[in-house]
Amino acid sequence: MTRTIRIVFAILVFQTALVFPQRMLKITVAVKGGTDYLSYLSRNGMTYVSSIELSKMLGGTHFYNSDAAKVEMKFDNYRLKLTGRNQFVILISRADNSHTIYQLPISTLLLRNDVFIPVKYAVKYIQMASGSEIIFDDDAKHITVTGKSYAGELPSVKAPDRDIPAPPVVKRPPVHVDSKFDIYGMTIEEKTNGTLIRLKAQKPVHRFTSSIVAGKLRLFISGVTVADDILKNFHKTELIKSVELKDVKGNKQIEFKLNEGYSTHESIQDNESNDIIITIHSKMFSEFEKNLDKEKEEWNFDVVVIDAGHGGKDGGAVGVTGVKEKDVNLKIALELGKLINQKLPGVKVVYTRSTDKFVELYKRGKIANENNGKLFVSIHCNSLAKKGSSTRGFEVYLLRPGRTQKAIAIAEFENSVIDLEDNPNKYQKLTDENFILVSMAHSSYMRYSERFSDILNKNWINQVKYIPSRGIKQAGFYVLVGASMPGVLIEAGFLSNRKDEKYLNSSKGQKEIAATIFNTIKEYKTYYDKQIDSE
Repeated sequence: MTRTIRIVFAILVFQTALVFPQRMLKITVAVKGGTDYLSYLSRNGMTYVSSIELSKMLGGTHFYNSDAAKVEMKFDNYRLKLTGRNQFVILISRADNSHTIYQLPISTLLLRNDVFIPVKYAVKYIQMASGSEIIFDDDAKHITVTGKSYAGELPSVKAPDRDIPAPPVVKRPPVHVDSKFDIYGMTIEEKTNGTLIRLKAQKPVHRFTSSIVAGKLRLFISGVTVADDILKNFHKTELIKSVELKDVKGNKQIEFKLNEGYSTHESIQDNESNDIIITIHSKMFSEFEKNLDKEKEEWNFDVVVIDAGHGGKDGGAVGVTGVKEKDVNLKIALELGKLINQKLPGVKVVYTRSTDKFVELYKRGKIANENNGKLFVSIHCNSLAKKGSSTRGFEVYLLRPGRTQKAIAIAEFENSVIDLEDNPNKYQKLTDENFILVSMAHSSYMRYSERFSDILNKNWINQVKYIPSRGIKQAGFYVLVGASMPGVLIEAGFLSNRKDEKYLNSSKGQKEIAATIFNTIKEYKTYYDKQIDSE
């Protein structure tokens, strides 16, 4: 192991010690008649458990987004979204995708690609999502999943098309209050997304209006009587500074002076209790809600980055008759981009190069990242030292350490372009030791890269009859390291083989290859969209 790699690993070990100052322990979980063990740690007297492990134990699945530091616990009827170092949890109905947002008293922890939750406070929301009754004994460090259905409060569900538990209907008895006033009391509660005011009424209030003007919320009430001491239990909240009861033309007006940080408000009558309910929404929370849709939009499959390998002073491989790899790569790339532009509306094409120019390897990944690419396709042609070789065929590569000497040799050839760059020392060798660090950064994309490779290999076998498939391989390519997204490197054929070279250099061959890659992108997009919608 080189000195540089030792330093890198020493830094990682030191950072790990900072993140995990306490030993990770195991809490017992009684579930399905057996016993399982769940990772937990104690911090400041609070027990935190692994959301990913707990999701599996409850019969669910999970999705982890390393960029956003989010875990989604996924169950049959609900999904629960948790964010590392954050107090908000989001319960999402699978029936209509409606969101209900709750706030924990303390933040979660982000540890080891997992969100650890304060189980004492989060257990209620885990029960809502999973539908299972869960009992947590903090002293014994034991969790029991009873096998019973959770019978607590659930968010309302609109027009469910599945067997989803609906919230219990509470029948309130008629209101009987020892007061001569129609509106006899007021309560104020701080909620996750703002402040809720309830004016307690003995009979329906048919005429009331509300508005916010110059930082004051005015509720105008007519046709009913209001108790003079209605404000006796008032207390300040984050959004309400003070309140005043006024007489306006023989009617009552309650005026709330607001602090900064409010956005909108609503006033309605609760038909079951006759109470007037006013909600003042927090501006911070309104922005948070808006970001939910924006966040999901950022995952839309809307940008494909096409990387034509080599270019300019870097000619790449040279064929039996002198065909240059850089030219074949570019022609296939441009043909592929044309098909995407014509047949995949809403998907933008970004080229790392669209002309015969030299582009450094790190800049190719930089271009992809700056354009928020959702898929990186690097197009190359293979070659052996012996010209006129009988070896031929297509290969698609994933970013992992090479498992065979041939794969390593191919990666070394493709990576050798750095010798033409101005500062080749910026790259670290992709040794087996150092590759552990690289693969950590790409692990969250690997299942998508693997899926794309599977589809491409299947389509190549069925659609490109002239060049046989040699299958899916693994090797360490610098160009894939830089692109923070799912990606593959394609070796379309061997220029050192006369048959492959002739096909690769023909317009017919280039169009067929481009069409096959396009069909794969189209099929992959359908898969990707379904995955994102379900997460």
